[in-house]
Amino acid sequence: MHPEKVKPYLFRLTSTTKNERFSEYDVLYYICGLMRRVSSYFLLVLMLAVGASCGKFRKIEKSQDWRVKYEAGLNYYNKKDYYRASVLFEQIIPIVRGLPEGEKVQFYLAYCQFYDKLYLLSSEQFKTFYETYGRSTMAEEARYMYAYSLYSSSPKDNLDQTNSIDAMSAMQEFLNRFPNSKFRDQSIDVIVTTQKKLERKGFENAYQYYKMRSYKAAIVALNNFKNNFPDSEFLEEAYYLVIVSEYRLAEQSILSKQEERYKGVVEHYKEFVDKYPESSFLRETEKLYAKNNNNL
Repeated sequence: MHPEKVKPYLFRLTSTTKNERFSEYDVLYYICGLMRRVSSYFLLVLMLAVGASCGKFRKIEKSQDWRVKYEAGLNYYNKKDYYRASVLFEQIIPIVRGLPEGEKVQFYLAYCQFYDKLYLLSSEQFKTFYETYGRSTMAEEARYMYAYSLYSSSPKDNLDQTNSIDAMSAMQEFLNRFPNSKFRDQSIDVIVTTQKKLERKGFENAYQYYKMRSYKAAIVALNNFKNNFPDSEFLEEAYYLVIVSEYRLAEQSILSKQEERYKGVVEHYKEFVDKYPESSFLRETEKLYAKNNNNL
């Protein structure tokens, strides 16, 4: 704060000896001190509140009465304190299994872990729920959340996509079992999104071989991609890259193998032109095809 802005707040204090006029800097010092005292007061109040809350939770946690933990766990869950709720639910699960409360505890524990972003744990809890309480009215939702937890745990495109594959498989199984489920639209969205992620991953893996000039490996990877994702948005480019890879592999080959590989370029070129007669890669492909024929 600039001293000039403090001038309206200057004041006189009457002492036992004389009136003294405080300077602008004295006022600034006084205001800063007051703010520090107020901040310290609120911090103390906050610390006391947190301490009281922790003390109450520790008391519940040490209770021998599972009903106390059950009611407190539900209360923490409703307040979105999922960590404390999950701690209490985990303690009483072995006790309430087989009781009417056991179904709710297992279901809420799975959601606690999901909301805390412990997706692999939540997927296991939801799976345990529908395997244990298969006739429950919540079994359908648990099956959906099992698949959705796997989907939520799947990493970025450039990392291993095992969880994505498992999620898509689980979600498809869910739709087969519950074709008219209220989660149907969300399930389809998950499958479509995961499919696109796997497509990108598959294409990028194949493209890496191409970039490294490992053309033989690139041809295998690109052909596998074409077979695995026949409707992919990257399919046209995959066909084009197979032609380029075939041509460059032929160029690098020993003389006895060149003719066979140049003929392979011709076959892939004809397939590409038939499939994509107006492709944006057509001009480059035609130039390559002309060179290839000259080499033959």
